[in-house]
Amino acid sequence: MLFVRRDFVSNYKQTILGPIWLFIQPLLTTITFYIIFGRVAKLDTSGLPPFVFYLAGITVWSYFSQSLTAVSTVFVTNAAMFSKVYFPRLTMPLSIVLSNLVRFGIQFGLFLIVWAYYLTTSSALHPNWLLMLTPLLVVLMGLLSLGLGMIFSALTTKYRDLAMLLTFGVQLLMYATPVIIPLANVSPKYRWIMVANPMSAIVETFRYGFLGSGTLNGAYLSYSIVTSFIILFIGIVIFNKVEKSFTDTV
Repeated sequence: MLFVRRDFVSNYKQTILGPIWLFIQPLLTTITFYIIFGRVAKLDTSGLPPFVFYLAGITVWSYFSQSLTAVSTVFVTNAAMFSKVYFPRLTMPLSIVLSNLVRFGIQFGLFLIVWAYYLTTSSALHPNWLLMLTPLLVVLMGLLSLGLGMIFSALTTKYRDLAMLLTFGVQLLMYATPVIIPLANVSPKYRWIMVANPMSAIVETFRYGFLGSGTLNGAYLSYSIVTSFIILFIGIVIFNKVEKSFTDTV
């Protein structure tokens, strides 16, 4: 919990707007997507208001991408602490995922405000009981980002370029996730690419529960659950193996 508090406070302590950035970032991204993809490109959003459609995807994706990127450099950024003080190393990446969960909670609150507005002013939204799966989806995102992050953190101890490559790769991966384009609108020829991404089912289920439109497939969600646990297991094994000798290479 001390690490969680440290991560949250250190990011915003010397900023002018402080935690307000947690609202500004998703709003600016949503506005950009709304203008470029909604107004200029006129991409179909399955009849949903584009603004709340994009905000739903961005809210979910931001938690995953920020957690993955931060965990991937945990050895490099905390090398001084790791070399001086002993504590269970696994608590560090876990604290990053939990501190980002606080950020997600704030941004999720923003989404709920926008969602409530459109719910009362538009008849296009049809929320259903599947929104109760939100805690499960958040846990899956946390486990998936934790597992992948620990795998990359082990690799970045020797190959620092991977940290930059991962940052770029996460941005590209967003386009292989139905954040901008609904899964149902993707050509069947290329849909397998999105289906292979375990985040796709999570985004689609979240959007289906709150907005009432999307691709709800139990097989896809089961695939995401199994994949998340497999990646987490692999990440823990690799992380525990590397943390015994990483100080020799960092």
